[in-house]
Amino acid sequence: MAKIEKAVKESAVKSAVKRAASVTHASQDIENILAIDIGGTGLKAAVIDGNGVMRTERVRVATPHPCPPALLVETLATLVEPLLEPYPATHVSIGFPGFVRNNHVITAPHLGPGDWNDVPLAQMLGERLGIASVRMINDAEMQGLAAIEGQGLEFVMTLGTGVGTAMFRDGELMPHLELAHHPVSKKRAYDEYIGDAARSKAGNKRWNARVEKIIGILDSLVHYDKLWIGGGNAARLAFDLPPNVATVPNDRGIEGGARLWHPRSVRETRQLPAATQRAGKFR
Repeated sequence: MAKIEKAVKESAVKSAVKRAASVTHASQDIENILAIDIGGTGLKAAVIDGNGVMRTERVRVATPHPCPPALLVETLATLVEPLLEPYPATHVSIGFPGFVRNNHVITAPHLGPGDWNDVPLAQMLGERLGIASVRMINDAEMQGLAAIEGQGLEFVMTLGTGVGTAMFRDGELMPHLELAHHPVSKKRAYDEYIGDAARSKAGNKRWNARVEKIIGILDSLVHYDKLWIGGGNAARLAFDLPPNVATVPNDRGIEGGARLWHPRSVRETRQLPAATQRAGKFR
């Protein structure tokens, strides 16, 4: 009996070690990720590990205006060159302030819409840096990947030059909605109502009242379990947030670049296309 109990315990220990190894395997396989957070006013970057821990300091330069795609690529390449010399990256994660689909920029309202129509920015930057593995999503989505707890319906709103949004269900990224361009008052969308230009014009007091109104609208629209508010202007909020609303540090836009490479971080129908093609292959 003692031998059987010992064998069972040893088997349990081995199983536990194996489970732990499988959980961390995705992170350990990726040593260096170049995470880039593109904003309307600033371009930020850092090299992180597979768990989002910074290997380098975060570097930043002002976003050129106007900023056509070729100029953005060259500005980013110059910015990250000092980071890649001591920490060569095998993967790149990009958070972009606009509508992104399949690694292409569909809209870029804060960079100059004339040149940003179905631009393969991920491919362009990857070729410029000599790194093949590049993924790009909306900047609010990338920040959300680091902020969310992975339970229930979680919504992310970023307050910066403009307003970014993202939605997650049980940790899985949902299809992107550009609520920033959805009308919230007469002739004004979210960007014009609580973006940074609106804050500067209206003043912090009125701007805070508007943000509080938007929180109520989002609650009625989404019925989220948790709302995370990020972006540079989140620090300017001066009213008591509801219990299920919290702010997150602005550097989460960099940290989320690690989770972009974790299994099932993006929508399952994109990672497992056969599941939506009636082929019966879900794993």
